[in-house]
Amino acid sequence: MKSKNLSEKILRSVKSKGFNYVQLPSVIETNHIVQRSGENFRKFIFSFIDQNGRELCLRPDLTIVSCLRYLEKNLKGKEKIFYSGQAYRKSQNKRDSIIRNQIGFEIIGSKDEKKDDKDIINTSLRSLKNLKYSSGTLTLGNLEIFNLLISKLDIPTRWKLRLSRHFWREEYFNDLLKRLETNSDVDPTIVEIDKKRYLKMLKDDKSSIVAERSIQEILKRFDKKIKDPRRPSKGKNVSKIIREFLKIKCPINKSAKELNKFFKKYQINLLVDQRYFPISINKISKLNVVFSTSFGRQLEYYTGMVFKIDIKSNNKEKNIISGGRYDQLISDLGSKKKVSAVGAALNLNF
Repeated sequence: MKSKNLSEKILRSVKSKGFNYVQLPSVIETNHIVQRSGENFRKFIFSFIDQNGRELCLRPDLTIVSCLRYLEKNLKGKEKIFYSGQAYRKSQNKRDSIIRNQIGFEIIGSKDEKKDDKDIINTSLRSLKNLKYSSGTLTLGNLEIFNLLISKLDIPTRWKLRLSRHFWREEYFNDLLKRLETNSDVDPTIVEIDKKRYLKMLKDDKSSIVAERSIQEILKRFDKKIKDPRRPSKGKNVSKIIREFLKIKCPINKSAKELNKFFKKYQINLLVDQRYFPISINKISKLNVVFSTSFGRQLEYYTGMVFKIDIKSNNKEKNIISGGRYDQLISDLGSKKKVSAVGAALNLNF
């Protein structure tokens, strides 16, 4: 970890932007993490059973702990908070430290999302002034644009949901695209059986109950299933569109132009204004600013704008700050209302 003096300088710079310091618990219930990230994530956390039989774990992520605090304290309205501390996570790379020293800052519960996005990025840039580096890159992405694209494609609803849900799992996502190209997920024998059942049920009493569901409900599901199989050419075309979209990378001031050119090429009814992005300047201090459609696949809870800052120091490139918008996270943790949230974390393990 860098010197305490550096950490205190960064904390002061964050505080000067109007953020209030909060303490976060180091131990949380394991199910909060596993329910969000799946059972497979359990192998990355340090968990134990307490004297009451509850499974607890050391916090692997400060953002989730911060959102739990907002939820459990039944907080309302806008909060600008910052915190510092350690996150504990195992890694498949033996060279990585299991302890991550971080400073985080968030805006939770605000209605002005674009203003808050800018505020988080500007606070990140202000924090960066405390560090010595020769050059760097600020990369922005936006998962909302990806999801809008998916919503416009000519594929079954269940496929749209699947692609949106697993965008952050890059290897599995690529496997999904291969299956979409080849129709390898479709068993033609089952499809024919479904069609025969569907045609038979059309003649039955629609109010009849089968396996606790009405014939009418079953017909609706069958109707979707028998329309699900894609012609191979359609699946290949959709996969091609997605792959080409994910290759878009350009200076930030050309992002809207490049996206709109892509949408026009494939006759997709979407239009993006350059004002949609929190930054439109290609160079900020020593940082080049770029837009990338494929960026944002590190954490599953991002929903909109995402960004990272990589700096070059002593001829080594290091990721120093990452962040973005996660408007669904507090709802996923149990809130009955949607609560907007955006934040960033500064990595002190560099």
